[in-house]
Amino acid sequence: MFKTYTFPSVFEGNNTDLRNVSPDLINGLKLYHNGDGYVVGNLALTEGVSPHRNINSAPDELDYHLLLKSGMLIANQKLGNPLTLSTGFPFSTFQLYKEVASELINTQHVIEYDAATYGGGTRKNVQVEIDSVQVIPEVISCAIALRKGLQKATGNFFVMSLGYGTLEGLLSTEGGIVQRTSLSTYGLRYAVNLLEKELAKTYYLELKTEHQIDAAFQKGVIFLNRKRIDIKEIRDKVLKQYYEDVISPAMRKAFNDNDFTISHEMFLAGGGAMYPMLVDCFKKEFQDILDLQVANEPQTLASRGYCINSAQLNGGVKSNAVGLDIGNATTILSIFDENGATSNSSIPSDY
Repeated sequence: MFKTYTFPSVFEGNNTDLRNVSPDLINGLKLYHNGDGYVVGNLALTEGVSPHRNINSAPDELDYHLLLKSGMLIANQKLGNPLTLSTGFPFSTFQLYKEVASELINTQHVIEYDAATYGGGTRKNVQVEIDSVQVIPEVISCAIALRKGLQKATGNFFVMSLGYGTLEGLLSTEGGIVQRTSLSTYGLRYAVNLLEKELAKTYYLELKTEHQIDAAFQKGVIFLNRKRIDIKEIRDKVLKQYYEDVISPAMRKAFNDNDFTISHEMFLAGGGAMYPMLVDCFKKEFQDILDLQVANEPQTLASRGYCINSAQLNGGVKSNAVGLDIGNATTILSIFDENGATSNSSIPSDY
């Protein structure tokens, strides 16, 4: 039903000559912005020294521009022009950024990129035309994907999107969302920072970036001073602490007894839903109250919801519908797959 393309949300300035250093465009993203070259995503991880991005950055900041351009470039290469694009923000920043982001996206873009990185020739320009755009809250996109995507969820249900920068949640009903139940609080970054502090008590972390610590967090293994250190036990400990200190109190504040009366189902989405310890914490708290399910391919759910939303904007036309989830850890692009299968390109397998 969908094809999704994923790359890490990191970048670094780079004006060196990079030729044949990656197999394809998505792994060889080198863009130019205001005349300067930047490596983005996987290429930033392989060729960069200290790739990074800001957490919950504003649409007018450099990293948002670069990740947006990267997503539009990939979409243009797959679908051509024009594109209908949906994207979003956490509830905590949605009202603040939605107008700025819409204006930024809803125009013609000339994207300059270097095709030499993957043997595609030289520096090129591509024009990307945007037919229409809509910016919606990230967790609402998850609810759209649950109802109109592969799972065809019905009735009333809670959605919890466990992202890196923020954790989002709400109660979705057949008639729409219950605004009062919307919550937005610290994401997985909270647990990653706890893990970093635990490791720093014993090891020298060698100036590792936040993204490098997060990548180790996902794998459950970190290499320090040429030693392989298993961190799964510490990871489970900090995830449990994160749940008890942040997630559970936020849900108690947002969801009341009336909400549990009308809904008996909860879906978990986002990268955090890939961690069994975190899922177990939810199960333990709600074992007698709710039927808890991890959404199908939870890390790409929001992106797929944006894509479905774009098709709705198009009056049901899927051929130029794009969903772009510019996440704090990962940027995910979804388009409809004419063959009907769901496939992932460059989805990390180390969760």
